[in-house]
Amino acid sequence: MEILGNSTSKFLTFLLTGIPGLEFAHAWVSIPFCCLYATALCGNSMILFVIITQQSLHEPMCYFLSMLAAADLGLTVSTMSTTLGILWFDASEISLHMCIIQMFFLHGFTFTESGVLLAMAFDRYVAICDPLRYTTILTNYRIIQIGLLMVIRTVVLIVPLLLLLKPLNFCGGNALSHSYCYHPDVIKLACSDTRANSICGLIDLILTTGVDTPCIVLSYILIIHSVLSISSPQERRKVFSTCVSHIGAVSIFYIPMISLSFVHRYGRSAPKVVHSMMADMYLLFPPVLNPIIYSVKTKQIRKAILSLLMK
Repeated sequence: MEILGNSTSKFLTFLLTGIPGLEFAHAWVSIPFCCLYATALCGNSMILFVIITQQSLHEPMCYFLSMLAAADLGLTVSTMSTTLGILWFDASEISLHMCIIQMFFLHGFTFTESGVLLAMAFDRYVAICDPLRYTTILTNYRIIQIGLLMVIRTVVLIVPLLLLLKPLNFCGGNALSHSYCYHPDVIKLACSDTRANSICGLIDLILTTGVDTPCIVLSYILIIHSVLSISSPQERRKVFSTCVSHIGAVSIFYIPMISLSFVHRYGRSAPKVVHSMMADMYLLFPPVLNPIIYSVKTKQIRKAILSLLMK
């Protein structure tokens, strides 16, 4: 808690931003946001529930999917209160302390989700390229180890990033670009030297996205090479169809995140509404679409959900 108590900031409150230019219509804008949040919460909760309760789903791929659903729930909950608070009650103020806490969970679940997507790519690689050793490689104990490693990596990377906010002075404007606290957005408001913060942020990005993305690409290169060696076109389509859900999850996670990073780094002159919409896409697309993709494209999950709904 020391990080929260000893800040040398000249103001301790930030102003969050809703949808620039549509402040008069925030009540109406909140309707689709509520629908998206409800979809994300219900969809990911249902995925978690069926995996926990259905014995037939206690296998490596579903364990990783449950981790993905948990990370998506964390992302949704970590920003839902501030976003809906602005749209419903025009509650745009957030203290520096709460901002730091929100960044811990927001960036923490983002790093975790990136790690889960890498683990799922490894799962697909082993299942397709070395199927005979699948159950001996991805044991329950190893899956627990992978999960703990993702949590440890997240904490080790996030804590220094937030500790470096402690000596900063925020003496200029205090208006953030989004409806939640986003680290690059916060340090732009500092009037002291932020080179250490930027370097630490870049290191975190390299050690998460910079490591996970090439590993995911490499796994799919090896998967494609293995699939192309199958003589039957029908078998090739059948094998590769098991990867479609994961490819969709990777796309809807990394594309908005990379786009938002580029907007922050190179789009300073872009309209504020662009920053706001990119931020909302980055947060809402993965939690909303992942349960839909896996429910539609994964036969076991689809059957489990249908049987639950029929009951």
